[in-house]
Amino acid sequence: MSKQIVTPGRKISGSIEVPGDKSISHRYAILAALARGRSEIDHYSAAVDCGSTLDCLERLGVRVERHIQGLSRDGVQQIAITSAGLGGLRQPSRELDAGNSGTTMRLLSGVLAGQPFDSILTGDASLQRRPMRRVMEPLALMGAHINPRDSKFAPLKIHGSPLRQIHYTLPVASAQVKSAVLLAGLFAEGETSVEEPVCTRDHTEIALADFGADIGRTGRTVRVTGRPQLEARQLKVPGDLSSAVFFLAAALVLPDSSIVVHDVGLNPTRSAVLDVLAGWGASVSVTSLRGGRGELIGDVSLRYAPLTGGLLAGEQVAQLIDELPMLAALGPYTEQGVDIRDAAELRVKESDRIAVVAENLRRMGAHVDERPDGLRVEGRQAGRLRGAEIDPHDDHRIAMAFAVAALGAEGSSTILNAECTGISNPDFFPALARLVER
Repeated sequence: MSKQIVTPGRKISGSIEVPGDKSISHRYAILAALARGRSEIDHYSAAVDCGSTLDCLERLGVRVERHIQGLSRDGVQQIAITSAGLGGLRQPSRELDAGNSGTTMRLLSGVLAGQPFDSILTGDASLQRRPMRRVMEPLALMGAHINPRDSKFAPLKIHGSPLRQIHYTLPVASAQVKSAVLLAGLFAEGETSVEEPVCTRDHTEIALADFGADIGRTGRTVRVTGRPQLEARQLKVPGDLSSAVFFLAAALVLPDSSIVVHDVGLNPTRSAVLDVLAGWGASVSVTSLRGGRGELIGDVSLRYAPLTGGLLAGEQVAQLIDELPMLAALGPYTEQGVDIRDAAELRVKESDRIAVVAENLRRMGAHVDERPDGLRVEGRQAGRLRGAEIDPHDDHRIAMAFAVAALGAEGSSTILNAECTGISNPDFFPALARLVER
């Protein structure tokens, strides 16, 4: 396992482009595999997770061309996917390995449930510890036959079968479960609908519309009509705002910093983190906003300002779920500290993110109170963080969050198993080094 030494910085300065959005990359690839013809996808994420989706699609008989124009140092790649359409998938000759990607496993579960063949979805040790019952239950209502390990874990043995339309009310907000049901709905007759307790990220709905599906929303209910004729498309993936957040946060750790992130996705269901940072006192501005019926893209500029911190709870948590580790790690740099509630979902991510964030903040000398559904991190009055050995527990967002927090600490920090950042951003540490002035 690799280690990364992070030494304190003086300031952050410069501009950056981040890799393609992971969530959108997964969805474009899966829908391209169900659309008739050859789709070309520019700026597809080079994250390991998104590579797992491509590997699974290839094992399902889909033609995938990678690196059409090469791979840049920032993890930008172009791919092409050729498919015969909605019925074009073929029975795999071996297990489909989703690696560490919960998105791959959950979304493909919806697709595979409606196929005329059997398949097995598996993943690495971390993914095999993450419960899958939440996605299996609505698929079972549609007529799917999924046999998990110990009633709720991968590997998932999926016996493809005809599916029926349903109206499903999500008991807990989850864009991945919603997406799995909508994708399964493509293989059912009639209209399948999903009602959300709060609106989650809508990348699947936007992508379905892009590929020609009959998709609509009324309030918090999304519906899709089965058996559409999806057509290949040429698409560009926006930069990943969840990756950009770490660089924006770095500029809020070190005084006199400023940064511009170019061509980043600004979907309203994802950009709540910018509202939070602005509400805490950060100087954030969005320019060059563009995009029509699809995904919004723009440039985000941020200048250092003292942060107040505050409470993150209720409906906003669903739209901040990926950014919460970084926001928690900013707690010691705020006046009031950071209090996160209603976020029990964090305990079943790549790691138990509540416990792991609390553990590593304490290693750095922060004062942290952990609760079942969140944690409270004391602000700067509790004292400056000190360098420490950070164990991210193989969780990419933990590793990146604490690399940022370490920039303002007293003394150097060591990030264990630093290569886990490749799950979402293979270029993270070199990119951060280019921005830090010491």
